[in-house]
Amino acid sequence: MKKLLAITSAAVLAFGLAACGGGSSDSAAPTASDTKEEQTDSASESTSGTQTASDVDLKVGVILLHDEDIGYDFAHLSGIKQAAENAGLPESQIVFKYNVPEDESCYDAATDLVEQGCNLIISDSYGHQSYMTLAAEENPDVTFLMATGDTAAVDNCDNTHNFFNHTYEARYVSGVVAGMKLAEMVEEGVLTDNNYNADGTIKIGYVGAYPYAEVVSGYTAFYLGVKSVVDNVAMDVMYTNSWADATAEQQASETLLGRGCCILSQHADSTGGPAAIEDAIQKRGAVCYFVGYNIDMLSVAPTAILTSAQNDWSVYYTYAFEEALNGRREDILVDWAEGYDAGANMISPLGESCAKGTAEKVAEVEAAIAEGKFQVFDTSTFTVDGERVGSYIFNTSTMNSDYTAVLYEGEDFQCIKDGAFQESVVRSAPYFDLRIDGITELS
Repeated sequence: MKKLLAITSAAVLAFGLAACGGGSSDSAAPTASDTKEEQTDSASESTSGTQTASDVDLKVGVILLHDEDIGYDFAHLSGIKQAAENAGLPESQIVFKYNVPEDESCYDAATDLVEQGCNLIISDSYGHQSYMTLAAEENPDVTFLMATGDTAAVDNCDNTHNFFNHTYEARYVSGVVAGMKLAEMVEEGVLTDNNYNADGTIKIGYVGAYPYAEVVSGYTAFYLGVKSVVDNVAMDVMYTNSWADATAEQQASETLLGRGCCILSQHADSTGGPAAIEDAIQKRGAVCYFVGYNIDMLSVAPTAILTSAQNDWSVYYTYAFEEALNGRREDILVDWAEGYDAGANMISPLGESCAKGTAEKVAEVEAAIAEGKFQVFDTSTFTVDGERVGSYIFNTSTMNSDYTAVLYEGEDFQCIKDGAFQESVVRSAPYFDLRIDGITELS
């Protein structure tokens, strides 16, 4: 029988947490030119009494869309290394595969990892999911963990698992940072007519990878964060149709700047956007600031960057590794999602361009989210086609790759509860796909 859908609570996360990038410098991942790293099966003895990797024959395989040069993948690498340290899993028990496309190459990589003896295999990108599931069907004794995926609860496998952090919470907080800066810009009178729409709203922009719910959820949370400080804002969204394309992200950012957007953010994985705005500030005196994603981007754009929305993937990986090391791979939740309450996401250090009082405001908002006193998608804060949203039914069925047929049948869930859209509750991967008023997706 397929595992029941469940979302873990902060109470079960009784382990040490560390911020992204917390791994030690002497455990750096191989270079991008390495396509495979053979690792030995030896494991060091645990000094804490916890079972060691060799006790339970745990060997981990990791499939990455890119390498450590891309912020998203670097965050996962950092999280895996920190989690291995937290759980007492030697890195000699981990095999990394880099630059694995979202195609049959992923299936080949997963199969090779199984042949190398890996019995817990991780992939970090949504497009890996269908190929991981195929490998899972053929290897029922191997556990497959699929980041950002959405089929584990409804597929035909008992060994597939999805996980995602409440990234939308960090997006909202980063939007508050941007809103504080925007309020300062308004007060100082630095905005021009080009920064305003005809209806008086201030122009802000967002560079998105794809029009997926994951991206829509994130940019909506960012917009609501900005709007909580400066109400009269309107946001344009441009898509690059790639998770990581520095040139496309740079071009989209420059286009949005040219349209008059004075605050930008991104759900894309390179630093092309903030680098472009930093250049525009330094060379042309542009009045525009940027909120990044995945990693601290201050070194790339020290003036333009206000902060970055980040995930601490070590929280999930520590949980999964500890379950596996204690012989409970089958008990790993089929859908796992956590946020500020578990330390699973955060924003990076504030940049020098941030407005006065931002740190205090951030602390206030983060505490409210962590304590459950504030809901990011409070339905009183937005409308769709001029109306408040009182009901929204989400069906967990998934479609095939060309959206012509249902791949896995799921159930209907009411997403509006207690006056808020309940994101990442019935499934770990985001499913907020409402197009709210004030945001325009550009063609």
